[in-house]
Amino acid sequence: MDNYAIEMLNITKRFPGIIANDNITLQLKKGEIHALLGENGAGKSTLMSVLFGLYQPEEGEIHKDGRKVVINNPNDANELGIGMVHQHFKLVECFSVLDNIILGVETTKNGFLQKGEARKKVLDLSEKYGLSVDPDALIEDITVGMQQRTEILKMLYRDNEILIFDEPTAVLTPQEIQELMTIMKNLASEGKSILFITHKLGEIMQVADRCSVLRKGKYIGTVDIKDTTPEKLSSMMVGRDVNFIVDKKECKPGEVVLDIENMTVASKRHKNNAVNGVSLQVRRGEIVCIAGIDGNGQTEFVYGLSGLEPLKGGKIVLNGQDVTNSSIRKRLTSGMSHIPEDRHKHGLVLDYSLEDNLVLQRYFEPEFTNKFGFLKRKAIREYANKLIDQYDVRSGQGPITKARSMSGGNQQKAIVAREIDKNPELLIAVQPTRGLDVGAIENVHKELVAQRDAGKGVLLVSLELDEVMNVSDRILVMYEGEIVGEFDPKTVTVEELGLYMAGSKRKEVNTND
Repeated sequence: MDNYAIEMLNITKRFPGIIANDNITLQLKKGEIHALLGENGAGKSTLMSVLFGLYQPEEGEIHKDGRKVVINNPNDANELGIGMVHQHFKLVECFSVLDNIILGVETTKNGFLQKGEARKKVLDLSEKYGLSVDPDALIEDITVGMQQRTEILKMLYRDNEILIFDEPTAVLTPQEIQELMTIMKNLASEGKSILFITHKLGEIMQVADRCSVLRKGKYIGTVDIKDTTPEKLSSMMVGRDVNFIVDKKECKPGEVVLDIENMTVASKRHKNNAVNGVSLQVRRGEIVCIAGIDGNGQTEFVYGLSGLEPLKGGKIVLNGQDVTNSSIRKRLTSGMSHIPEDRHKHGLVLDYSLEDNLVLQRYFEPEFTNKFGFLKRKAIREYANKLIDQYDVRSGQGPITKARSMSGGNQQKAIVAREIDKNPELLIAVQPTRGLDVGAIENVHKELVAQRDAGKGVLLVSLELDEVMNVSDRILVMYEGEIVGEFDPKTVTVEELGLYMAGSKRKEVNTND
């Protein structure tokens, strides 16, 4: 018999209107990295939440080291040596890194916190596993990658042996992803057992020993990574063959839809400008991609363009209209759509229903509001159902589902549906496929190309080099708030792009072609 650290046997978990886990069995060997793969809403996070004690299953049982255990809450899980890094981190932003790591397991003496020993243990752990952090930095001031390291140290500080990583790379840069893969391998070699939820097949092939696949809440099978291929895994996941190459015709650029001159945006973190004198044009019928390593001004550039941040200097012309000082609504009603980088902060009102989120930017139109200012609830419901069907947005209670209760990938699909269905003249898509499975990524890429072919301008901002190379017609590299190179994806290599992204090379750019 195999030596299993964890066995989840015949687990069933129901929510209103949906069976999230339907009789699933998952077995984790000691010292292995076991990937859990599935479409958005397949039940992966729910299954891990059952293991961590956040949910109670209606049926099934959990065994640890061969004996049955009952996990009523995360404290029970921690006592059994089970830790979890959630897809959306569970950190207190105004606390320091150290305070977050020890929260809930603080050492006290005579009612006073004893941080000295805790600090030493955290620094020892960070050195041992290559997780360098500043224990005194506030969470709100550190990068997403550093926040993730804090979450991992939280698990190690509690001496957890079973480590659950839920979509750990969805918000990381390529460099941080490679660091995390190395860390996971080191943890496994130390005897830790890791459950790793991801949509990224390349990461599974690189780091996992075995992979279990879920589809629509059901268990499909478990395979050894050495005996499979990305194509086989994707077919198991979505139930059909997936085309990894974006199918698109030659682009035919038309008139200019977006003209930016010398855009400058101040930085909130240092005295230098986050965006420094950027000029570019996007024409109808083309996809222009801004590529770069995270933190080089892309976020602030999009904030300035969409109206989330004021400009320090420069000019924005959309459809021939100067919108430099226009409100966000004015920009949106002038033909701009924006798929934002942070779906929780800028994409959704999490406590609103799915249907209300789908009309967030259009509720005031005559189609959805009558002449007395009251919402036309029936029209909103019909519109929401149309988008849910068209974009395969999966949710337990359809249009009345709270956005907060949906999986991250389905939240993203809802935003993509809302922004594209507005039929914009300019679509700004920032990390549009973040957290999506391969089938959904294929569909989003088709939608972006369809917008281009319909004569719209598409401005794509992406950290995924595969996406940059496959989808764009023109690539602009941003480094330290400036455009340092312009490339044709048909002739440039990934290696050359990487040199410009790292700041090793730059050239004069004519962004008006």
